[in-house]
Amino acid sequence: MRPELAGGSGNPAATGGKVGYVLKMYPRFSETFIVTELLQMQRLGIDLEIFSLRPPIDGRFHASLAELRAPVTYLQHVHLRAGDLWQTLREASMDLCDIGGQLDELLSVEPREAVHAVQIARSVRARGISHLHAHFASVSAVVARLAARLAGISYSVTAHAKDIFHEAVDLEQLRRIIVEASSVVTVSDFNLDHLRATFGSDADHVRRVYNGINLDEFPYDDPRDRAPVIAAVGRLVEKKGFGDLIDAAALLRDAGRSFRVDLVGAGELEEQLVTQVHRLSLGDHVRLLGGLPQSEVAHVVGTASAFAAPCVVGTDGNRDGLPTVLLEAMSLGTPCVATPVTGIPEVVVDGVTGLLVPDRDPAALADALARMLDDADLRTSVAKAARDLVETEFDAIRQARLVAECFPHVCHEA
Repeated sequence: MRPELAGGSGNPAATGGKVGYVLKMYPRFSETFIVTELLQMQRLGIDLEIFSLRPPIDGRFHASLAELRAPVTYLQHVHLRAGDLWQTLREASMDLCDIGGQLDELLSVEPREAVHAVQIARSVRARGISHLHAHFASVSAVVARLAARLAGISYSVTAHAKDIFHEAVDLEQLRRIIVEASSVVTVSDFNLDHLRATFGSDADHVRRVYNGINLDEFPYDDPRDRAPVIAAVGRLVEKKGFGDLIDAAALLRDAGRSFRVDLVGAGELEEQLVTQVHRLSLGDHVRLLGGLPQSEVAHVVGTASAFAAPCVVGTDGNRDGLPTVLLEAMSLGTPCVATPVTGIPEVVVDGVTGLLVPDRDPAALADALARMLDDADLRTSVAKAARDLVETEFDAIRQARLVAECFPHVCHEA
């Protein structure tokens, strides 16, 4: 049974109108889409609290975080000892009267997840939170689901990519999360089709809501007269396909072209990619810039003649849902060359809003990038069409309103 059906109108926590966001780690440097959504929820007048299951480890933060007024609770570090769970249950029994009825559920998950669920449930009761929303249908959703059951309130989930495609995904656990949620959104039609094909009627209430971007932060500029720079942004992991981009750069160099690739990001493959650049003698053509604040990323992307998103499906099944930075490039007027992985063809329509090439095909990627660098009319044409699409489908306040429809008992500004 879904938690909102179990809570009842007599539960004071069910009418408070406050939403608690449950996140694995907040803030996370690469998850700008979450900060964007939270800021738009704040703009809509929704009272927010944030629960972070882990402390941040990035060490760098985007300036927009300063605008967010929502209080953040970092859950207590839990040593994985049996006594911790029992002590937590004893302390919580005074304010969570149904905790005994949820014992089987608590014992079905990792001890740390159970303790975090109890901690959040107690906060829900104490602070008048009426609904929980989790980003990613993995550990944050596991905790939100249990906390909602304990507190007798509803919860919803945004499913992204790794949380539904990775080979390690527990399908039965994901099914429970989807079935009990009052609402589930996912970030592309590709994801929506996958969930409905996997879970059948259990996923009938899942709907697609694209991640939104703040268009004011990514103003359009005509790309006609830009320098021959190719920008790429993302974590340096397999699914981003940056090794293919470096191979494509070698082909462009061998063809005698004048260009530069600016690759922004950090991650586990950094050393491997640096080695590849040196092995191919591309030091004069490829720069690995590391992680940069969002304002600097916007400058790198917004002054480039082309943006490359050569995404692939990883060997572990992991893949992007629909990269937010691709939408940001489209907003900035930077023409995109991408691969048809997951939701990307929903925004990059070949020859209309960008160019599509087969994944894991550096030669095709090089040809498309060369075409974009050479043809100023093509750059301008696809850039204008891409910006129109982003304005229509991805405006942050519009998307936040759609997500807010998942929050029962919560009023927000029209």
